[in-house]
Amino acid sequence: MRRSTERILVSHAGVLPRPDGLQRLFDAGPEEQEAFDAALPGAVADVVARQAATGIDIVNDGEVSKRGLFIGYIRDRMSGFEERTVPASEFRPRNAGVTGRDSRDFPGFYAAGLGGFPIRRLVIPGQGPAPVTEYVCTGPLKYTGAADARADIDRLSAAAAAHGVDAFLPAITPGTVEHWLLNEHYPDDESFLAAIADVLHEEYKAITDAGLLLQVDDPDLPDGWQMFPDMTVPEYRRYAALRVEALNHALRGIPPEQVRLHVCWGSHHGPHRDDIPLRDIVDLILSVPAGCYSIEAANPRHEHEWIVWEDAKLPDGATLMPGVVGHATDIIEHPELIAQRLTRYAQLVGAENVIAGTDCGLAGRVGHAEIVWAKLEDLAAGARLASRALAGALSTLSLQKILKNMCSIRLCRICIRYNIRI
Repeated sequence: MRRSTERILVSHAGVLPRPDGLQRLFDAGPEEQEAFDAALPGAVADVVARQAATGIDIVNDGEVSKRGLFIGYIRDRMSGFEERTVPASEFRPRNAGVTGRDSRDFPGFYAAGLGGFPIRRLVIPGQGPAPVTEYVCTGPLKYTGAADARADIDRLSAAAAAHGVDAFLPAITPGTVEHWLLNEHYPDDESFLAAIADVLHEEYKAITDAGLLLQVDDPDLPDGWQMFPDMTVPEYRRYAALRVEALNHALRGIPPEQVRLHVCWGSHHGPHRDDIPLRDIVDLILSVPAGCYSIEAANPRHEHEWIVWEDAKLPDGATLMPGVVGHATDIIEHPELIAQRLTRYAQLVGAENVIAGTDCGLAGRVGHAEIVWAKLEDLAAGARLASRALAGALSTLSLQKILKNMCSIRLCRICIRYNIRI
């Protein structure tokens, strides 16, 4: 996990806009799959180059290769399930969905189609809604995605090396897979989650064995609360703890310093008034063995929760990546606001332990690619402002680092004079 005692580093939480040519091939569907695959290396190189030019220190591939970030891509990387088509009238979701509590309290808002994710339900003229596809686990789950993962790794590694930047590759978590995969094979939730974890472990290990940083995307940890409106906080904590246990099983043997955990509250548009507070789950978040924790911090429903870090303590050696740029608005945050947010966190957890990040992936959630890149440009600018504001603290850390490398008894008086702990 890259750290700096000289300035605040900059990264982001995931998905970025595809270059226009690649997007056209993506929109064309399966008939252009071969051309899409052929265009990927150049597109990833472009996305990485633009991140580097924007001032992003820890880049990714923009997830431009993936058809469906949380569901689509992993469907193509495992076996043991089948697709079933059912009439829309017979489709019965297992839970209330990630807007469940808000939908209960604001039914008119959601009935008007103003909230949630922009899911398009096909309507057949004269017949009504088209049938719905369900995914059902009917046998032992097995990982089949080695070749696809290797291709993602190779493209990103080559592009990052060309620009001398560090790189992360996102993957989802067992609890997120469980959101959409019905279980008709395993005897209970525990064994089902363990089997999913075993599948994902193969993907995680491939990424970290290649020397990349693994970002595990876990919207399930906070947004599962919305899915079960009748649960109390203690009941939900037990539910979430089981999913964290499965994630930790998937991470077994993987160095925590190569892991970044990203959590969010569903990242859908809507009121979010019924989101679970960070304070109720922060200990569960920190129980995941990771070198960096990425959280929402610009979302106006959660920005005030910086105060949680007065009490919550990062594990030794870990960093915090607060989202100081949001995905819920097309308004571009001012660099001074970004700097203020970063400084607030630096004062609580230490300047050397803060990385500037985004609430979630920006592409597909803000209105246009121009806005995405402008937000990232001002994210980098805000990090520079914060670094200057925190220069004294960071300079002291740099001096500490030097003294640790050359310490001897004759230098003890220097440490005492300047109150430096080494």
